[in-house]
Amino acid sequence: MNQARRRVLIVDDDVFFLEAIDEILTDVGFEIVRAEDGESALEKVADVSIGAVVLDVRLPDMDGIQVLAGIRESRPGLPVIMLSASTDQEIVLEALRLGASDYLGKPLHDEELTLAVGRALEGFEANSEGRRLRQRLDRLVEGMERLSQLVRLAAPEERVDVLRQGIVDSASVVLRTSRASLMLADSDREWLSVVASRGVDVAGETMTARKVGEGASGSCFAEGKVLCVPDVENDSRFSGRGPGNYESSGFAVVPLVCLGVPVGVLCLTEADESELSLEETNILRLLGMQISEFLAADPEVERLLASANVADSEGTMGFDLVEPIDGDAELARTVCEAVAAEANPERVMRSALGAVAQRLGAAPVSLYMQSSDAGCLDLEAEVDGGVVGDRAQLPPDRGLVGGVAQTGQLVAAESPQDDPRFESAVDTASDGVIRPMICVPIRLREKSVGVLRVFMEEGGRASPRTAEILGAAFSAAVRNVLLYRSLLQSIEEVAEARRLARS
Repeated sequence: MNQARRRVLIVDDDVFFLEAIDEILTDVGFEIVRAEDGESALEKVADVSIGAVVLDVRLPDMDGIQVLAGIRESRPGLPVIMLSASTDQEIVLEALRLGASDYLGKPLHDEELTLAVGRALEGFEANSEGRRLRQRLDRLVEGMERLSQLVRLAAPEERVDVLRQGIVDSASVVLRTSRASLMLADSDREWLSVVASRGVDVAGETMTARKVGEGASGSCFAEGKVLCVPDVENDSRFSGRGPGNYESSGFAVVPLVCLGVPVGVLCLTEADESELSLEETNILRLLGMQISEFLAADPEVERLLASANVADSEGTMGFDLVEPIDGDAELARTVCEAVAAEANPERVMRSALGAVAQRLGAAPVSLYMQSSDAGCLDLEAEVDGGVVGDRAQLPPDRGLVGGVAQTGQLVAAESPQDDPRFESAVDTASDGVIRPMICVPIRLREKSVGVLRVFMEEGGRASPRTAEILGAAFSAAVRNVLLYRSLLQSIEEVAEARRLARS
């Protein structure tokens, strides 16, 4: 666990409990921050190194519910464990509805406390990574949309240059790097040359070509695998290389493969973060796949593909295909492809839901959108897999689903009935059978506008990481559908106005 995430804020006005909790958690390696009232708790929780809060429901200046609401407003993803006496059960239930991650009764049991805090910190770490992944997926979708529009609007004679420069610009935005370069192979696949760059002062044609199989870019091209190096100085493969003229010691190289043929690489360095994380590999793979689709229209790449077909027919090609991406990244790609393949909004949703049902072996898979008066969640689309249908409407403030809709926090539960917020009439499909469940918020402009829920087969694994990816992918899909509907409505309004003008 990241050391910075081991800090815990304890909020209790009872000095005996405050010192007891401090001693228990300090003994197992957690760093403790104390607060004896709600006001000071809200001040101290602003410290982003704090990864969990242990909060008493009764404080001298405000109750725990008010403090929880303040924490939810300032740091929505921070896990909060409520402390309560046996007489505070109604307050505890209200706290759970508002997004508290757990609760413990007084008097406290040492092991129960340390386990609860450990789970909370691990969940916070996972959710932080998940949110980061979701943000990058959103930027990936938006970046590819912008790139597509730029290429469509470019004059024919400028299209190749616009495409290449757009690729490095979009990649820089997605990964938030200040430097990026696109390298394509020559017809013999012996050398890689820079054809576009960002954040580099020298012209691309004067930059040194790289021999295939040598160095980071040459090795990435030859092996067809993403190369992500968080710290070059501590990587034995690049011993002695150092950061050179770069401001950061981390870099990434992404293979570009069109129609199964290696055509080039994308090089990225100087990320906003202090170092590139190995967890970025799946995003890098998705980025490479998306860029490769655009590159198929590049004349130089077309020549490479033509020569590869000849070489392949003679059995002399000698390159392995890019390694497969893992299940979650493949799921994101499947959803994105399903959305891109359709224009009609209803078919878009059915296609995307069907892709999830097929890959996860899940049913039903359902999308709910908030009604116009926000009084309920209406079933927008579903795929039942021939197993069972979902409910036509869901309350927006009850059960696990209501918690997702109100707090924007996902649920990934293999035994959802173990959660105190579970309600059978809400958190099951129409047959009332309890199944492992994933439920994620659909978010537009930082607001929850609906939920996606996926019921897994008995014994299925409800992964929080899968849930995060589904939330990002379907939020992007819903945004596209709404934009399409708005466009159609505008066209119809213009047509109606013209008809009225002529009459």
